Amino acid sequence: MKLIKTLGILAAVLFGLLALFLVIAMFVYSPEYVFRTMVWQESDAFDWQKFPFHPLEAAPTSYHFDTAPDPHVAELFADLAGTDNWDRFLEENDTQAFIVIQDGKILYENYFNGTPRDSIVTSFSVAKSFTSALIGIAIEEGYIKSVDEPITNYLPELADRDIRFNEITIRHLLLMASGLEYEEFRPLLFNSDDILTTYYPDQRKISLENTHIIDPAGQYFHYNKYHPQLLGMILERSTGMTVTSYMQTRIWDPLGMEFDGSWSTDSTASDFEKMETGVNARAIDFAKFGVLFLNGGSWQGEQVISKGWVNESTQPLLPDNYGEYYSEYFDSMPGRGYYKYMWWGMAREAGSYDFSAGGDKGQLIYVSPQKNLVIVRNGIDFGIPSVEWFRLCYEFASQY
Repeated sequence: MKLIKTLGILAAVLFGLLALFLVIAMFVYSPEYVFRTMVWQESDAFDWQKFPFHPLEAAPTSYHFDTAPDPHVAELFADLAGTDNWDRFLEENDTQAFIVIQDGKILYENYFNGTPRDSIVTSFSVAKSFTSALIGIAIEEGYIKSVDEPITNYLPELADRDIRFNEITIRHLLLMASGLEYEEFRPLLFNSDDILTTYYPDQRKISLENTHIIDPAGQYFHYNKYHPQLLGMILERSTGMTVTSYMQTRIWDPLGMEFDGSWSTDSTASDFEKMETGVNARAIDFAKFGVLFLNGGSWQGEQVISKGWVNESTQPLLPDNYGEYYSEYFDSMPGRGYYKYMWWGMAREAGSYDFSAGGDKGQLIYVSPQKNLVIVRNGIDFGIPSVEWFRLCYEFASQY
């Protein structure tokens, strides 16, 4: 009886402490943020249903790829994956969509786990590659002078807080090499940078006020989700448009996107795009973005993004101090892994390379210029480790 009473008192104390912790968190941050963190917890492939959004409207004239189905695609992927049935492999490994396009023709297109062709799928960090492309367009249009401009030219309040922000350039943000602190998880949970950049309902505020310099810019790669948020504000302030409106007119319409899409926002009140993850579209329209970069920024005779920017964004960045500059993850990538302007790259021999927009849960837009090939994978979850999706695509491009 005494033990039960003691356990009851202990449980009440713990409950009280938890309640006090949550009340303090709601006071320090906001009730909306605490609710999202505690109830939504880890991001999932259906985040696009939770957040408010800015709409992306289907292009006035849709573009449709020609088709040339090739059963050898599934056969080769099956062999590389060590399975006797590629479709079943994709189904069992949480895939929603898988598309292979070569020479502008669809060789393979299939959908899984209750995902029809017209289903919305989320980009996760594939959105970062869209952000990078929009920066390139803004530079070409004269809204931004160059990647070597200090970010404080557009975000002067950062320098008011710490003059060292004047040393960080747009290039540093694109390379994930700003020297800004980023701790994915901290013991108090609510102050973890990964959660803040996912669920905080005012991303402008948190990116301007919660970023801290710990090292000089340019010394090393460190994945940091504050970077795309800062780039989004630079786009807003330089163009005078919402990021979604800029995307609609500069990418969505010119590429003849077949379906409506959206860009999730941080909250109704703030109404700022979730630059790090929030582009929601159909897989076939994500494929068009890959083909645009495959073709050097050209689409149906129109130069949507300058070829120079596409090359600068995707060509290998392999510094002499490679092991110090990059994290260990790059050693596990096929080829010689690198990161350039929010694209993951894999350098091959003789100067060729593949590159990919990549995101959580195994979202991929994989581009192999040497084979004139684009592969798109969207998923509910990874199914297999992220680097294995890179490997499968890399080996397919090597052998097909």
